[in-house]
Parts: sequence; C-alpha cells; structure tokens
Amino acid sequence: MSETLSEFESKRLLSEAGIPTPAERLVFSPAEAVLAAEELSYPVALKLCGRGIAHKTERNLVRLDLVDAGNVRRQAEDLLAQRGPDEAGAGVLVSSMIHGRRELIAGLVRDPQFGPCVMLGLGGVFAEALSDVAFAVAPLGPSDAEDLIDALTYARVLSRFRGEPEADREKLGQILQTLGQIGLDRPDIRSIDINPLILVGSRPVVADALVEVEANPS
Repeated sequence: MSETLSEFESKRLLSEAGIPTPAERLVFSPAEAVLAAEELSYPVALKLCGRGIAHKTERNLVRLDLVDAGNVRRQAEDLLAQRGPDEAGAGVLVSSMIHGRRELIAGLVRDPQFGPCVMLGLGGVFAEALSDVAFAVAPLGPSDAEDLIDALTYARVLSRFRGEPEADREKLGQILQTLGQIGLDRPDIRSIDINPLILVGSRPVVADALVEVEANPS
C-alpha cells in the first residue's frame, strides 16, 4: 500500500533536502489566505492542497497570478467549496508566483531491477510533442548528472534559447543528484514527480511536486 503526500508536504521534503521551491503557506480559511498572500507579496498562486489530491489543473483547482486581497479571498472560498467528500481536511496552498518560459519534468522512480532511478525530461509545451525523457540509476555524481542532462535529445533548449539565458546546469545537476540520494536514503519513497520544474531565468525551481510513500501499516 502507498499514499501520496500533499503538494505542501512533498515540496517541504524536497526543500529540506536542498531542492529550491517557492515560498508558500498552507492555510485553511479565506482570511488566512489573504494574510499569507500579503506576507508573501503579490502576485500569488492558490491551489487546493491535501493528501491524495492530484491532477489539480484538470479539476480546476489552481488559481494563478492573483494580485489583490479581494481576488485571493474569493478564489480561496471557491477552492475550499470544491473539496470532495474525502478531502475535508484539505487546505489552500498560497505560493509566490514564479514565471518561466521553459519547463522540465524531473523525479525519482523505483525500478524493481535497478532500484532508485532519476528521471529528467522536457515539460510544458514540449512534453507531449517531443516525449524527451532520460533516466539514470542512483547514486549520481556530478558527471552522471551532466550525462543525464545531455541525454535529452533536445537539451539545446537549456542553452540560450529564444531570448532566455542559459540554464544553470550546475544547479540542475545538484537537483538530480539530490533526487538520487533521497531515493537511496528513503526506501519508503516509491516515487517523486516534479512537474513542472520551471527555469526562472537560468535557475530551476520546483513549481509542483508529489511524493508517493509506503503507507504506514499502523
């Protein structure tokens, strides 16, 4: 048996391991959402957040680029009203907005033969069109991470591309190495799905993530 951590829990796990995530707060009322947005500074993003909640975009559970208290309050009310019967404990995740034209996907899968494997691929508008994904067996050293990046067929989008700066390959490599180390240190983690990993200028930042763990038998 396994369960999926909430986005808040998943990103906190990654942040504690040193993987960059945006500043965010988990709240449980519209008034708290407004206070969190003002603390983080506008614009902000709001998402319904709870264990087992996935496919948020398909369920219309994401609100982006909110710039004032009234809109945050209204959107938080709407998100909380959309909680399903098994989602009564879900809250609203208030996050600083991050912007970038290039998106990646990254993560960890536990292969029955090879053990923990790190995944990297192109995301966003490139994901379905190109299906460009590569894998490497953990642990990864710096050169292994470089090789994984270079294994992407369209790795050139990480170079100077349509006015965007070259991606910080060292920071991206560190994220890949850290994912591999998490897989080795935490055998209870079945998978990590980072989608998207946005390039904010040159810097990769986790915009959304879900971690699947072995359920506690107790």
